[in-house]
Amino acid sequence: MSFDGLAARALDTASKRGAAYADIRFEVNRSERIEARNGIVATLADSTSRGYGMRALVDGAWGFAASSDLSEAGVDRTAARAVDIARAGASIARRRLGEAPPKAYVDSFATPVLRDPGDVPLGERVALLFEAEKALHVAPQIRVGRAWMDLWSIDKFFFSTIGSKIQQTIRQSGSGMEAMAVGEGDVQTRSFPGDIGLYKAGGWEIVEQARLRENAQRIGEEALALLSAPQCPSGTFDIVLGGSQVSLQMHESCGHPAELDRVMGWEANFSGVSFLNVEQLGKLKYGSDLVTIVIDNTLPEGLATAGYDDEGTKSVVSDIIRNGVLTGYEMSNDTARAIGRTSNACVRAQSWEYVPMIRMCNLNLLPGDTPFENLFDDVKDGIYMESNRSWSIDDHRLNFQFGCEIGWEVKNGKRGRMLKNPTYAGVTPQFWNSCDAIGDKASWVAWGTPNCGKGEPMQSGRTAQCASPARFRNVRVGVGYGG
Repeated sequence: MSFDGLAARALDTASKRGAAYADIRFEVNRSERIEARNGIVATLADSTSRGYGMRALVDGAWGFAASSDLSEAGVDRTAARAVDIARAGASIARRRLGEAPPKAYVDSFATPVLRDPGDVPLGERVALLFEAEKALHVAPQIRVGRAWMDLWSIDKFFFSTIGSKIQQTIRQSGSGMEAMAVGEGDVQTRSFPGDIGLYKAGGWEIVEQARLRENAQRIGEEALALLSAPQCPSGTFDIVLGGSQVSLQMHESCGHPAELDRVMGWEANFSGVSFLNVEQLGKLKYGSDLVTIVIDNTLPEGLATAGYDDEGTKSVVSDIIRNGVLTGYEMSNDTARAIGRTSNACVRAQSWEYVPMIRMCNLNLLPGDTPFENLFDDVKDGIYMESNRSWSIDDHRLNFQFGCEIGWEVKNGKRGRMLKNPTYAGVTPQFWNSCDAIGDKASWVAWGTPNCGKGEPMQSGRTAQCASPARFRNVRVGVGYGG
């Protein structure tokens, strides 16, 4: 379907009603989910939504309106409402910071897909999940087995009054599994891959990368073994974190605090603001010299990869932390301009009916040069932890505590006995400065998060925090398990 005519009408209506700038974003979103649980199909869902969201700028203030009415009268009403909201905002605003984007683009983008999930028969999809879920049940103590997959298809069409016309076809896929063991007065869970599954941009090949069937028996056995495993000790230890746990650690203690709207006090929902401030750029020693974290929204298979963000800004690669020093933020056009920079295309909306906001997108910890098994070298007394189970962080993203599903004792460079309920805690800059080894490229994974919450009303975003396993020295361990 061509949206050119409706877009031209909507933008013309907004301009005639007084908008200095306007853009409109049409979307067709399809979401599919299948879940097998204890031998049955527990979820089989397939939904599609169509609509558009429109932004208008009046006297430096933004207005937003959305609708699924694709008639000419419908786009006229929506454009008028966006302008009216902007004008109302301008009438009470103490500061008017909005400006039109600095550049227009006429372009298209499509996620590379090796195999379209639509070409995979439904029976084949369900059979994969059944086989994996069945293999989790290695003993009667495995009371719940689950295996699932999610498939998303997003077609976006962006138009603006400065001449942008951008078409994007985005495909995202993911799958995972979980075994819950009950016995000996305890409940233990093991998940794979990571704690929420493997989610990336791409097609059926992403589901195949997760290798659910090949790993299901081992995951079931680990859940069972955790029931009788000793409790993780408390104290100060060197720790090695698995890649998915490093990914979540980045998400909570690097990604969210580096959202410039939080730094500027414009956003405080979902764990508050940020301990960072603009004056720290180029000065704050956020981590050790090994720690370099970049935003790369062009990354192949990154769950948040796109050609352009929802302000029509072209995706780029930019630093957040370079050699341990804070060097940047996740930005929109307006926030970037406020600190003398240009946007790094980190503005996204959950779907067409939501206002775009700053999101962390693809946050990447660059790999080091240490093979995974060598991360345990020089660890005389430590803990290796995998797969997040609980997390807590303060309202400035500074003090944190994480619990993992499983751990292993490390003695004199060798992994030993399994440990249950491992936890660790720290203060964000101190923790990242204690990092003295990062896994190499062979252990680096583009871990995706399909359900990052932000905003009020809350929006769920699909982000990525790509990482290798990493080693941290002298960390507080066993600080209490929060469930």
